[in-house]
Amino acid sequence: MSLEVIILAAGQGTRMKSEFPKVLHPVGGKPMLQHLIDTAQSLNPIAIHVVIGHQAELIEEQLAQDGVNWVLQAEQHGTGHAVMQAMPAVAADSDVLILVGDAPLLRQATLQQLLQLPLPALVTAELTDPRSLGRIVRDEQGTFVGVVEYKDASAEQRTIREINSGVIAATAAQLNAWLPRVGNDNNQNEYYLPDVLPLAIAEGVPVQTALASEIEVLGVNDKAELNRVEREHQQRQAAELMQAGVTLADAARVDVRGDISVGTDVYIDINAVFEGKVTLGNNVSIGPNCVLKNVSLGDGVEVKAFSHLEEVTAQAGCEIGPYARLRPGTELGEGAKIGNFVETKKASIGAGSKANHLAYVGDAEVGSGVNIGAGTITCNYDGAAKHKTKLGDGVFVGSNSTLVAPVEVEEGGYVGAGSTVTKKVEEGELAVSRAKQRNIKGWKRPKK
Repeated sequence: MSLEVIILAAGQGTRMKSEFPKVLHPVGGKPMLQHLIDTAQSLNPIAIHVVIGHQAELIEEQLAQDGVNWVLQAEQHGTGHAVMQAMPAVAADSDVLILVGDAPLLRQATLQQLLQLPLPALVTAELTDPRSLGRIVRDEQGTFVGVVEYKDASAEQRTIREINSGVIAATAAQLNAWLPRVGNDNNQNEYYLPDVLPLAIAEGVPVQTALASEIEVLGVNDKAELNRVEREHQQRQAAELMQAGVTLADAARVDVRGDISVGTDVYIDINAVFEGKVTLGNNVSIGPNCVLKNVSLGDGVEVKAFSHLEEVTAQAGCEIGPYARLRPGTELGEGAKIGNFVETKKASIGAGSKANHLAYVGDAEVGSGVNIGAGTITCNYDGAAKHKTKLGDGVFVGSNSTLVAPVEVEEGGYVGAGSTVTKKVEEGELAVSRAKQRNIKGWKRPKK
């Protein structure tokens, strides 16, 4: 039978104390709701229906993607009411998996276990501190009887540690039969989705349960819970990196806020942050306090401390940093070196070229074997437009030089230190542009 997924994401999340929709708050650099969509997609459903309400347009705009059917719950009257808004779009012969949009740590394996059970079935968990979550009520034989919401529970029921995660699987036929019969005679005057389960039992249909770990079902209702989920997510990422063979200086001090793929013998020092899509080749070393966003590094690349790389490609053997800033569009050839306090932007830097310290290289094409001296800058902006600097193979640029774009230094050209270059330097030429030095004899230093 085909599977369809309904994700409930219509709530406001007032305890987050934020004007931002709760389900858009990030975990590991990705909105919580996106985690649920990704997990749902891993189950290969024929459709995913996301029920939204509070700031619906913003949610749909930020997570717009193929394969998601957005369902509006204009007024929020409980989880049962939310599911009813999506059911008209669900095929009558489908199995339906219902997820909650603020529990991003739920594992695919747990959901697969749930879907293998006779339906209806729900995910439960044993918590050390169940707080205000709905409790699972069982009879003396341990058979599931129902779910009681905390606000409706008796003192005895509140001592129960097994809770309802909110994740339920049932057939579309079952939901279509039971949901219209759910009432709102409770303290919240809401239509609770779990109230379909006693209806099932009353018809002689047993309810199955799948037990999840405590952290999997942790829902995010405030910033403290958001932080706890973030830390658990990062621990998972660190564990996956180490399973892949990465050496972490401290597994508690690495943040993965996207997708990272690694080769063999990769080393990552403390406080490294990885965002977007990051690829690290074999024997790559990342120093402490580095940030890499949408970066691809070839074999043997070394990124030294306090370097910031964004949308960068570096071939094998490059050295970067410390304190280097490589901005979007930087491409480093094999063995290139970008040293301390060097900034690059939209720069293609050839094999073996180096800018070891205190330089700015922007909107530039740099050949192989080029030396860019300390204090050198490419003046790429004239106040209205950006212009390109071209340095041919083997060019040497002396320290404290200014290259005013558009300008080109051909292969083997040499720029003397302290020069301002405004016109083309032909192959093998020396360009010198500086004021003539004068030494004034008898000069006396000013006194206060």
